[in-house]
Amino acid sequence: MKEINQASATWRKSTRSNGSGDCVEVAELSGKVGLRDSKDADGPVLIFEQVPWAAFIEAVKAERPGRE
Repeated sequence: MKEINQASATWRKSTRSNGSGDCVEVAELSGKVGLRDSKDADGPVLIFEQVPWAAFIEAVKAERPGRE
C-alpha cells in the first residue's frame, strides 16, 4: 500500500461542532479522503476512495432526520 502524506493536509470538521473536540475531521489526501478523530490528530486515519466517500455523504444527507 502506498503511503499517503498527511503533513500538508487541511483537516476540517463540521461548523456545527461549535469548537467541540468530539468530532471527526476529513481531508483530501492525494486524491483520496481521510477521516480521523479530532481528539487524536496523530492517531489512525481511515482512507476512502472519492467515489465511495461521495456516495456515503449523499446517503447520509438523504437519511438526515427532518429532511423532506
